Amino acid sequence: MHAYGLLHLWQQGDIAMRAIAMILLAMSIASWSVIVVKSLEFSRLRRLATHAEQQFWHADDFEAAMRGLGAPGTPLHELACAGQAAVALHDANRGRLIDCVDPSDWLLRNLKSSIDESTSRLQRGLAVLASIGSTAPFVGLFGTVWGIYHALLMLGTGGQTRIDQVAGPVGEALIMTAFGLFVAIPAVLGYNGLTRLNRDIVVRLNRFAHALHSLLLTGATPVSASRSATPQPLRTASAR
Repeated sequence: MHAYGLLHLWQQGDIAMRAIAMILLAMSIASWSVIVVKSLEFSRLRRLATHAEQQFWHADDFEAAMRGLGAPGTPLHELACAGQAAVALHDANRGRLIDCVDPSDWLLRNLKSSIDESTSRLQRGLAVLASIGSTAPFVGLFGTVWGIYHALLMLGTGGQTRIDQVAGPVGEALIMTAFGLFVAIPAVLGYNGLTRLNRDIVVRLNRFAHALHSLLLTGATPVSASRSATPQPLRTASAR
């Protein structure tokens, strides 16, 4: 009576089979870690963006509005800081080379740079999911091929072979392919879901940047940003 199963596969497998199993396990842990951490991060940022954006446009002045955008380091707060710093820098360098640049273009450039930096930070970890999702099936398939190869070698040296002696080792080797799929499928689904959430946050940032651009140049809140038929002006030190 032959013993078959995962424990038997681990005990009878050589160093290559064990290394492949450990690699797949590490891939699974890494992918689920990224999925959980990024899901919590994106969910928190979406809730914060919805609440902070509403508070921003109903604040009495720009300083109070900045306090409602969350802690420093959050995308909306960094975007507002970048816009405010860009306007202040342009105003402080009148008559110099920077004054040759149109204020609107200068502000737009700085807002775009802030969005690009936030997008880059938000995308950290997504490349891990993409890599695991594309390579895990092949790692598992390699383990299957390696296992079948060694199973056939052992059976070939045993003389007369019955079907039950072939089915067990080959079936165990096929488990590695299943492991590869078990690792790859959550990574692919997680990557697609997180990419969609990331795209939604970037859209919010671009919408907020457009309204912030108009606010810092004119001192008036655009209708689309305040979601109101009557725009409410904000007092800014650098309003033009």
